[in-house]
Amino acid sequence: MPTLRLALCQVNPTVGDLAGNAGLVREWTRQAAGSGAQLVLFPELMLTGYPVEDLVFRRSFVAASRAALHRLAADLAADGHGDLPVMVGYLDADGPPQVSSDAEPGRGARNAAALLHRGEVVATYFKHHLPNYGVFDEDRYFVPGDTLTVVRVGGVDVALTICEDLWQAGGPFAVARQAGVGLVLSINGSPYELNKDDVRLPLVRRRAAEAGATIAYVNMVGGQDELVYDGDSMIVAADGTLLARAPQFVEHLVVHDLELPAAADAPGETGEPAGGMRVVRHEVPAIPPAPAGPAADGGIIEPVADEAEVWHALVLGLRDYIDKNRFPSVVLGLSGGIDSAVAAAIAVDAVGPERVVGVSMPSQHSSEHSRTDAEDLAKRTGLDYRVEPIQPMVDTFLANMSLSGVAVENLQARVRGVILMALSNQEGHLVLTTGNKSELAVGYSTLYGDSVGGYNPVKDVWKTLVWRLAKWRNADAVRRGQTPPIPENSIGKPPSAELSPGQLDSDTLPDYDVLDPILIGYVDGDLGRDGLVESGHDPAVVDKVLRMVDTAEYKRRQSAPGTKISMKAFGRDRRLPITNRWREDG
Repeated sequence: MPTLRLALCQVNPTVGDLAGNAGLVREWTRQAAGSGAQLVLFPELMLTGYPVEDLVFRRSFVAASRAALHRLAADLAADGHGDLPVMVGYLDADGPPQVSSDAEPGRGARNAAALLHRGEVVATYFKHHLPNYGVFDEDRYFVPGDTLTVVRVGGVDVALTICEDLWQAGGPFAVARQAGVGLVLSINGSPYELNKDDVRLPLVRRRAAEAGATIAYVNMVGGQDELVYDGDSMIVAADGTLLARAPQFVEHLVVHDLELPAAADAPGETGEPAGGMRVVRHEVPAIPPAPAGPAADGGIIEPVADEAEVWHALVLGLRDYIDKNRFPSVVLGLSGGIDSAVAAAIAVDAVGPERVVGVSMPSQHSSEHSRTDAEDLAKRTGLDYRVEPIQPMVDTFLANMSLSGVAVENLQARVRGVILMALSNQEGHLVLTTGNKSELAVGYSTLYGDSVGGYNPVKDVWKTLVWRLAKWRNADAVRRGQTPPIPENSIGKPPSAELSPGQLDSDTLPDYDVLDPILIGYVDGDLGRDGLVESGHDPAVVDKVLRMVDTAEYKRRQSAPGTKISMKAFGRDRRLPITNRWREDG
C-alpha cells in the first residue's frame, strides 16, 4: 500500500488580507516541507478568510482572490516547494454575482478549493452543499458545484471536499466511494460552539464509513467578528479509527503518515454516478519522495472540560477582534461584580494587563465592597486601574432636569457610558461592555449606558455559566501556582446593578438558576410557552420572562458584537422582527 505523509495546517487567516493569508500559506508550507510532508492542506477560503459576506459581490475582490491564488502557486514553486501539492481554499467565480441583473443560472461566485503544484493550479473543486442555517448564508453568496474532483497523488486517488459537504449525507462522500478513492480531504471553516467537538468526531466517522476512505479534516482557528474557530483538526481512518487530532484554539501543524489503498485504474473522467455529481480526475505527476526514518505520528489531543473550552474560545475571540482591528488597548467599567470581573480577566488573558484599562465609577449607591472588589481585581490582574466618581456629574444633570425613579437609575448608567466613551476617544481604547446573555435576553440593561461599547466578551454567556467560568479560571490559576484573578467576594455576593439603595437583580428578575433554564429553552431551543411549562417551569414565571424577552428585541438589535459560544447567539443566529405582535401567551 502506498504511504502518504500528510500535513494539516490549522492556521488563523484574516478576512480580506489576501497578501497576509498567502504569507501564512508559504510559511506553514515551509514548516510542512521541513517535516517531510508529501501533501499539505489549508482551511476553507484560506486566501480570503471566512466568512467574506458581501465582499463576494465585489467583482474586484473575486478577481483579487483569483490573482492571489495564481501568484501563490508561483511563489510556492519559487520557495522550492513546487513538487509539494498544496490544497488551499479561495474565492472563485464563473459568472456574475447572483444578485446582479446579468446573473446566469448555475453560474456565479464559488466557494472553491485548489490544488497547487509546480507553480500551477492543477485542480479545482467547488463546494457542493451550501449551508443556509444558523450563522451561514451561503445560498445568498455562492452557486453549488456539481463535480467531484479526484486527484491521483503518490499513487492514491484523493477526493477534494469543503466543510458542509461533510455535514450532509450523500453528495460528495457517497460519490467518492463510487469513485474508489482512498482518501478524502475536507477543508473547513467550522465555527466553534460549546460541545461541537463532541459532534465532529462521530460525524467524520460516519462520512468515512460512507466514503469507505480515510478522511483528513482541517479546520481554521481564530476569531472573526462574533465567530471563533477552534481548529480541532483530525484524521480518521475508513474503519472509524481516530489517527490524529489537533488541539483547540491554537495554530498547529499535524503531520501524519497514512497507509492508503493504491489507485486501481488509469485516471480519466467518468460518467454520472448516483448522487448526480460528475467525477473529474487529475494526476499529480510527482511528489516529494517518502521520507526516511520512523513514521510520522500526528498525535491525539483530548478535548478539554467545558469551562476551559469556553474560556479559551472567549479569550481567542476577543484577542483577534482587538488585534485584527488594530485596537491598541481596551477599557471597561469595573463594578466589583461578577460580569465585569470575568470580562476583565478574559481581556487580561487575551492581550495582557498592560493593554487593559479598568475604571471604577462609584456613585452614592455604590457599596464599599464594590469599590474594594474592583480594586482587588486590578491588583490580582495587574491592569491599569482608575477611579472616576460619577456623582458630581449625575448631580449636575439633576440640577437641570427633574428626574426620578428609573430615569435616575438609567442616568447613572449613561454617565458611566459617557466616561468610558470619552476615555476611548481620548486614548484610543476599544470599549468593552460586560452584560451577560441572561441580561441581554430580558433587556436588563440601560441602552447607551451599561450597554455602551464596541465588543462584549460575555455577550453569549448565560449568567450561571459566568459564575462557573469564574470558579474554573480561579481554580486553574491555583493549579498553575498563579494568583486567582477574580476576587472570591465578586463570585459569592448577590448580583446588583447598584443604581438605587439596596438594589438586587432578584428585585426584578427570577433567581438566575430559575431564569436561565427558561431562557435556554426559549432562546436556544425555540420552545414555546406550552413546551416550557411542560418542562416543569412555573407558568407565571414563564409568562413574565417571555414578555421581557419579546419586548427587548430593540435593545438587542443595538447591542455590541460578542464571541459566539452557544448554538444560538443573539445577532447572526437569532433573527426576529422588532415590530412583532406575536406573543407566546396568545
